[in-house]
Amino acid sequence: MRAYLASSIGVACTAALVLPALTPVAAAAPQVPDLPGSTQSLPLVPLPGYERSAGGATAQGLPQRETRSFSLVGVVWEDPDSELHGSVQVRTRATGSGRWSEWQDVETHDFEHAPDPGSEERAGGTVRGATAPLWVGDSDAVAVRVRPEPAPGANRSATPPLPEGMRLELVDPGEEPQSPQPGSPQPGSPENPAPLAPRPERPEIPVPGEGVYEELPGAVIDPALTASLTPESAAASAVNADLAPLGSDAILPLTKVETEAEATAYGVAKPYIGPRPGIVTRKGWGANEALREKQFVYTKTVQAAFVHHTATGNRFTCQQSGSVLRSIYRYHVESSGWRDIGYNFAVDKCGNIYEGRAGGVAKPVLGAHTRGFNTNSMGIAVLGTYSSTTPPKAAVDAIAKLTAWKLGLFGANPKSTTYLTSGGGNRYAKGTKAKLNVISGHRDGFSTDCPGTRLYGQLGTARAVAAKLQGR
Repeated sequence: MRAYLASSIGVACTAALVLPALTPVAAAAPQVPDLPGSTQSLPLVPLPGYERSAGGATAQGLPQRETRSFSLVGVVWEDPDSELHGSVQVRTRATGSGRWSEWQDVETHDFEHAPDPGSEERAGGTVRGATAPLWVGDSDAVAVRVRPEPAPGANRSATPPLPEGMRLELVDPGEEPQSPQPGSPQPGSPENPAPLAPRPERPEIPVPGEGVYEELPGAVIDPALTASLTPESAAASAVNADLAPLGSDAILPLTKVETEAEATAYGVAKPYIGPRPGIVTRKGWGANEALREKQFVYTKTVQAAFVHHTATGNRFTCQQSGSVLRSIYRYHVESSGWRDIGYNFAVDKCGNIYEGRAGGVAKPVLGAHTRGFNTNSMGIAVLGTYSSTTPPKAAVDAIAKLTAWKLGLFGANPKSTTYLTSGGGNRYAKGTKAKLNVISGHRDGFSTDCPGTRLYGQLGTARAVAAKLQGR
């Protein structure tokens, strides 16, 4: 989980610049056969000319150097409790064009997206401090500078040193996953929005630990979809087996009537619930199930949904959403040391909904998205940065559709409030019972800019639409 591997990917960059000779990339580390994507990890060094840039604190970084291909960058350090007080900037060279980007800012305060203090995931010894990841597109060279700055309101002479063990992470998402039946996307998927066909009745396929699954009599299994499944990918799919056949790339949408009938299986006698939306599964977006921990971890219920932005920037298309997700997943697991991707769901600019942390989309999966409030909640991340950019209506509508369904399964009213007990954070001390909106922004539970001012301003609309979809 903590091993540093190799990487690839990139974005179209701007202004061509004349640069000094680049440091050649080191020999490639061996890769696990047939597993797409990789991570390249480079230790930062003191930067010439920045040795004593702020109150005696030393700046770090890397001069321009060639690398293997990558598309997403971030900076990590050893102690997750050490906060980075400073600025992080990168510039990258677009693969094939030789054109360098301008310096781009990387969001430094990402510790608020993390496992709760004292949780098993946090106490496992693998978690690191990390910046937010930044999507830069297909690139083959990089430079980075990390400059220390005083804490807000503090004197410059009191500038703290940078965290120890800082490394630049360059993530390659790998190639897009290949469908077992190329050219024939599943009905209801983003590529083929065909009407839902009736599904046969079938029992759920249980997952008796360690990625092993059992087929029950009467289960509908498509050999073309399951022939290439690993035990880990079969287990990740099997926890959704009451919603879609094993190995499906997507969970198909249902009407409100169909959803209400299905909800009775979750013990809700008279549900206020929205129609189940279509959801791209982990297999659909190409999650490498060998990366995550095998066990699925659950909380008791889902009382609230926290909305986030990924702070990855907006320089990607909807067609690249799977690549962005695979990169974030790899960054959360290999670079940050988490058990899986932190978010329970993701939403892209076009309103497509993606399964996040493994364990079952209808189940109360414990995430690592809102430090202090991961218990009895779920995290929804909109891909992109929405501090000064208005989120597309399709993305806000997707939040409403997803919360109307998932919160409805657990009897939660999107327009109401609830109480959650803090696991420890900078807004609510550990043990504090916090009154929160059932659909909250990340900043409601932790002092942070997330989910960005523009997206946060749309949450009232999402609450109203979700409640209406539930029939309230």
